[in-house]
Amino acid sequence: MSALSQFSLQDKVIIITGATGVLGAAMSLAVAEAGAKVVVMGRDAARAEARAAAIRAVGGEALVLLADVLDTAQLEAARDRILATWGRIDGLVNAAGGNLPGATVSPGQDLFDVSIADTRHAVDLNLFGTIIPTTVFGRVMARQGRGAIVTISSLTAQRPLTRVLGYTLAKSSIEAYTQWMAVELGQRYGGNLRINAIAPGVFLTEQNRHLMLEADGALSARARKFMANTPFQRFGEPEELTGTLIYLLSDASRFVTGETVLVDGGFNAYSGV
Repeated sequence: MSALSQFSLQDKVIIITGATGVLGAAMSLAVAEAGAKVVVMGRDAARAEARAAAIRAVGGEALVLLADVLDTAQLEAARDRILATWGRIDGLVNAAGGNLPGATVSPGQDLFDVSIADTRHAVDLNLFGTIIPTTVFGRVMARQGRGAIVTISSLTAQRPLTRVLGYTLAKSSIEAYTQWMAVELGQRYGGNLRINAIAPGVFLTEQNRHLMLEADGALSARARKFMANTPFQRFGEPEELTGTLIYLLSDASRFVTGETVLVDGGFNAYSGV
């Protein structure tokens, strides 16, 4: 196998949950350009179809499936459609998730007035929205004897960020789950079924826009703090996640499991001095 061919996803069937989001859109297109057949999964039909159209425009194959990552029955129905269409599942990217305003503590809010219900919802969406798809689709990969799973962590799992309580709890748990699952999969399936995480730095998404930008589009005080502590001094671009994603899904990383790769412009490495 040549150095370049190791990164190919040619004819692999890759599921992207949360494909209708900003980061999911870039991921979906990138894996298609690497040769994969892409399952575009989300809850917004119009956005999902737009993602699929972009994939087909570059000569890729896409299957749109609407499903809630917290609904096991919907995911099992999606699994059956995928197998009926393409006969296999080679990879899963758990990109569904995000922050919720009610699980965020505002500067003037009493710290102990945080919404427990919204915090639980944030944990459910991010953590169980990763565990449930991994359980449903991972079972297929286990039967096949081969596959790669990628979870999405965050900077806040490495060094907790102020305000985002629910998100911090969930992403820290995702990294713990990724390591735990990597060990179990490695011992049971001989290294052929792997799971790793990507921890994005500061990327502008629909979920964090209200924290990062003022009403007039200017950077918020919080965003300026992020920029000051990111050596690259800018937001990440969604496409800057895709090289790491393709590496973790491909044979180029076949001896890598249980790892979290930070894509953060140096934020985690910087002490502030």
